[in-house]
Amino acid sequence: MPIFTAKSYNMPQYPNRQFLDFETPIKELYEQIDATKKLAEKNPKIDYTNTLQQLEESILEKRKEITSNLTPWQRVQLSRHPDRPYTLKYIEKMCTNFVELHGDRNVKDDKAMVGGFAQLDGETVMIMGQQKGVNTKMRQMRNFGMANPEGYRKALRLMKLAEKFNKPVIALIDTPGAFPGLEAEERGQGEAIARNIYEMMRLKVPIVIVIIGEGASGGALGIGVGDKTLMMENTWYTVISPESCSSILWRSWDKKEVAAEQLKLTANDMKGFGLVDEIVPEPLGGAHWDYQEAATILKGCIQKALSEFKTKEPADRVNERINKYCKMGFWEESTI
Repeated sequence: MPIFTAKSYNMPQYPNRQFLDFETPIKELYEQIDATKKLAEKNPKIDYTNTLQQLEESILEKRKEITSNLTPWQRVQLSRHPDRPYTLKYIEKMCTNFVELHGDRNVKDDKAMVGGFAQLDGETVMIMGQQKGVNTKMRQMRNFGMANPEGYRKALRLMKLAEKFNKPVIALIDTPGAFPGLEAEERGQGEAIARNIYEMMRLKVPIVIVIIGEGASGGALGIGVGDKTLMMENTWYTVISPESCSSILWRSWDKKEVAAEQLKLTANDMKGFGLVDEIVPEPLGGAHWDYQEAATILKGCIQKALSEFKTKEPADRVNERINKYCKMGFWEESTI
């Protein structure tokens, strides 16, 4: 008897799938599916296909229901989901012929920052971003996506290389912040980030920025200046993480949910403030449910953004970029 599988409904079967607290109803449905499949194996004469199909459809409905009622803190949690695709996964799904380039030609190769030339539907681009790692050992090697000064200098070297060969730049942001260690400060963390902001403003090739996960503080801004900024639906972008904000204001992490609400860090908030240009939709329940669909949607948005800017003259592109960032924020001029 054929057993109905999630694959036939285009639902990915990731090994060791992990669930957040608010995803518990989905976990329970999967447990019901597992139990039903065991019954089917014990009773081959009984057809459980309809039951399994109904459970699979219930999962889709539950994913949609959960996603439509997320709080800011829940979106922060989704952006950190251990199954969520990182920079290298998006590069794998969107691009071909990726050639990773290493080192800042000064100190070392920072594993938290990855990048290189790749082809996006036949067009050569320079694509880069922070990489967190997919397991404990890899996360330690990647320093949990927190780049050192050499990481930002490596990114700048790659952007200058792209400018030399007149290739557009795509920057994927996913970091809890720049590495705050003593050694990073000794090697000029602040200067490295500031230099990148300055140089990205003047870069003559098109730059598309995408926030694919966490976008915190200078860690994000170090590769976050471009002609168009895209923000995926279940991500956040702000000056400080909710936990750190809570610890500063309330001397405790217990108020992180309140901090997330007050920081206005969601994609809708950022779009309303004019700090990002477009929100990229994700598969039902978040990008961690379907890597290929998430990458396909993002790829289309990136290609559309590149087409808007690559036909412009470099000088016009730079001037528009400068004017765009100069207009950000809210202020009043005193008449006194």
